[in-house]
Amino acid sequence: MIVTTTDFIPNAKIGEIISIVKGNAIRSRGVGGHFLAGIERAFGGEITAYLKTMTEARDEALKRMEDEATKVGATAIINVRLVTSEIMTNAAEVVAYGTAVKLA
Repeated sequence: MIVTTTDFIPNAKIGEIISIVKGNAIRSRGVGGHFLAGIERAFGGEITAYLKTMTEARDEALKRMEDEATKVGATAIINVRLVTSEIMTNAAEVVAYGTAVKLA
């Protein structure tokens, strides 16, 4: 499946716009993860404990969006966007959404 942030696919024609598709993931670090992140934060620089968590959440949200697109018969997803928000203390949600299309 082609997944792109653009509203077109070079050298391809969109035959049908199907629907908006989305996927989300909510992640939180455990007590140990927060402890390690606190140590990293104290020394400055990148907080790898949270980086890993957010990378996994983004990947899962994109996968769920692609799964939804497959279910509705799409062959591509265009205009893909990612939104991240804190939904409670120490928990973040990543939402991936885009337009499911069928290429001609």
